[in-house]
Amino acid sequence: MRKTLTGMAALIATAALLTGCGSSGGGGDKGSAKSDTTAKSSVEPKADAGDKDVTHEVTFEVQGTGKTQVYYDLDTNKGEEVSLPWQKTAKVSVVGAEHRVGHLLTLAPGSTQGDDGMLRAASCVIKVDGKKVADNQDGKSGKPCEYKLK
Repeated sequence: MRKTLTGMAALIATAALLTGCGSSGGGGDKGSAKSDTTAKSSVEPKADAGDKDVTHEVTFEVQGTGKTQVYYDLDTNKGEEVSLPWQKTAKVSVVGAEHRVGHLLTLAPGSTQGDDGMLRAASCVIKVDGKKVADNQDGKSGKPCEYKLK
């Protein structure tokens, strides 16, 4: 009987301790930890004046002659064979978290034949609201054109 009472007392004490750890009310440190968590979580969903949808006119251009493949992420993600010179314009809206992290615009042109007959990367340009924001230095960089629209 004594072992049963000791076991029951230990079980009750353990349950009381565990219940105390999980409570939302209580002493000073627990209350301040809860208010810190609440303060942090209330910052994230809060919208400010800068989070309103903003629409920009974005233009992609690829220079050269002949035909080539272009892959782009503008208003949609697409790849197509085009005749050069080529241009595509679309309205792109920056919404929500994109104001802070940006909306990635990407234009990856294929190869074109240079004046010397050799293949080289086609020249690409990205313009936002009429202003040039990215290019690949006439294809010399060997990289696609990219820009984070915020």
